[in-house]
Amino acid sequence: MDMGLKNKTALITGSTKGIGKAIAIELAREGVNVLINGRNREEVEQTVAEIKAEFPDTSPQHAAADLIDLQQREALFAKFPKVDILINNVGIYEIMPYEIIDDEVWEKYFRTNVLAANGLCKFYLPKMLENNYGRLLFIASEEAIMPSGQMPQYAMTKSMLLSLAKSLSKLTAGTEVTSNTIMPGPTLSEKVYQIIERLYPDDMVFSEKEKHFIAANLPQSEIQRFIKPFEIGRLAAFVCSPYASAFKGSPIRMDGGMVPTIF
Repeated sequence: MDMGLKNKTALITGSTKGIGKAIAIELAREGVNVLINGRNREEVEQTVAEIKAEFPDTSPQHAAADLIDLQQREALFAKFPKVDILINNVGIYEIMPYEIIDDEVWEKYFRTNVLAANGLCKFYLPKMLENNYGRLLFIASEEAIMPSGQMPQYAMTKSMLLSLAKSLSKLTAGTEVTSNTIMPGPTLSEKVYQIIERLYPDDMVFSEKEKHFIAANLPQSEIQRFIKPFEIGRLAAFVCSPYASAFKGSPIRMDGGMVPTIF
């Protein structure tokens, strides 16, 4: 299905691996010129080369920057003053007991997972409104609405993204600009894959390791497997397309059935 995105430009934060990279690939598949972001310049260059090789009709570009650093963010704006699509994917997470989380950690998560995204929106949203076209998309988590208690500093930031996306959506009323959020469930990123591999014997195939882990740790999952990053990437491509123009301030769940409630 042609999503009607050919020749659009998209900045995807944290797009050298995991969900961010999967979104970049699926957008490039639709003919989007993707701007690859990460703090490691070599990883950014490698990802750009991979996407260019797979989708030679597109023009992926380097957008290496630490988005918490205001100077680096300003340099990014100077290099790329306009985008059609902004995917706020970058984020940090770690299981941490509440009693050991100090103010410095809370602030680090807030700056990384929320303020960096807000800073990008504050710059790019007015330009989208001027052009009467644009897509803001935030990548949150099922933790935003169903905190496990294992990483409260992370869950807090993901809940804030839902609120921010809805607030910004109010500013797009009557325009062809949208602001939405995808809430993925447990996803098979490179980091998760490595963790699962280490937990079980080497003579066990990964699919069996995955089944054992899910049964022991995520029994509420209805798909009984990890979500593949490309599945989230395909959903993101749709939400960014003209076909999703009626999605306004919507929290869109792709949690594999993890959340037990109707809403």
